[in-house]
Amino acid sequence: MVVLGIDPGTRQTGYAVVEATGDLAIVIESGALSASPRYPFHERLRIIFDGLVDIVERCHPDEMAIEDVFVKKNVRVALKIGHMRGVALLVAAMQEIQVGEYSPGAIKQAVVGNGSASKEQVKFMVTALLKLADVPGEDEADALAVALCHIHRRRPSEGSPIDILYKRYSC
Repeated sequence: MVVLGIDPGTRQTGYAVVEATGDLAIVIESGALSASPRYPFHERLRIIFDGLVDIVERCHPDEMAIEDVFVKKNVRVALKIGHMRGVALLVAAMQEIQVGEYSPGAIKQAVVGNGSASKEQVKFMVTALLKLADVPGEDEADALAVALCHIHRRRPSEGSPIDILYKRYSC
């Protein structure tokens, strides 16, 4: 199963294409799509749309996973992130890709084992679970975590990525 994980943002949208086979998860491609705040918002939506279409056409994911919108402090930012989510969901619909949507707490729980984990803990666990040579940036790490969460939810009988990591490294 190849999963496209999306962490929508107003300036950067993190993405990660992860292939899961057995208890292995391998990163095919990951990064962040940037849309300069100098552009009008509708142009930023188009830039992210075009970037996601390119990734889907290049990597052919079987499924997409995306982080749900949450309101932390600023409702306007949450609404704009909702627009970015809409763009990603439209790409999935156009390509007939099944989508899983996950709350930030569910993602952190699946990857770290703690629904209120810090960004640094998420980065650490994503780096360890996927055996990455370098620590990813924040948006990229979040997208990797979204993909891992989806993989865990789609294959619950095999345990979460953190369970697999512990099995692999425990005595």
